[in-house]
Amino acid sequence: MTYQSILFETEGPVALVTLNRPQRRNALSLELMSELIECLNKIGRDRSLRAVILAAAGKVFSSGHDLSEMVGRDLNAYREVFDVCTELMTRIQSIPQPVIAQVQGIATAAGCQLVATCDLAVASDQAAFATPGVKIGLFCTTPMVALSRAVGRKRALQMLMTGDMVDALTAVEWGLINMAVSASELEQQSRKLAARIVEASSLTVALGKQAFYTQIDLDQPKAYAYAKEVMSMNALAADAQEGISAFLEKRQACWAGK
Repeated sequence: MTYQSILFETEGPVALVTLNRPQRRNALSLELMSELIECLNKIGRDRSLRAVILAAAGKVFSSGHDLSEMVGRDLNAYREVFDVCTELMTRIQSIPQPVIAQVQGIATAAGCQLVATCDLAVASDQAAFATPGVKIGLFCTTPMVALSRAVGRKRALQMLMTGDMVDALTAVEWGLINMAVSASELEQQSRKLAARIVEASSLTVALGKQAFYTQIDLDQPKAYAYAKEVMSMNALAADAQEGISAFLEKRQACWAGK
């Protein structure tokens, strides 16, 4: 399929998805978000794809919502924007493949939300992050959901209430991203991370990703009750039996994805 606002390609088992509105600072228009949802759906159904790298063209990763779609509309129009955005963020975490944000520049508002939502994130040391909606009278309430789950209450509120930029090294310390690397190493490091993920059983990674997001907001007794059931079922899988046997026999496992 031909997309207008994103690019899609593959490198072996890795899907590469690129936000492609550099002239608009990769603002998350309704069209772009809808295309991302459709692309993620396609990826999620493709068992040959084992990881996703989400990148962006130009100097800015994403400036957030397209503000030209946020002026002079009625309540239902605004609800549509945030409904589609919520569907996008949910889809990133619901597809079986891990999604790695490859952040080359500034990520603000819903762009910061996008980074916080991705399973993993690698950023250039020149990248920066902010939720500056408070400065224009529109508090970053939906970005707050992902941000607060990534960096904790006090740090999230600092970003939300001041709108100040957080540099890449601070973002690592706070847990918003996994690592900050030089701009020249960004693509290499994100692909290296994807390659490490691809080494594992696709079934095991998919089960683990789903289980992580299911248990994270449960209280501890419920989380353990759920997790032990998932792990018991996982132990029955052919890949688990193969992996255990390979470890005991000191050989390389041969994954079947089952």
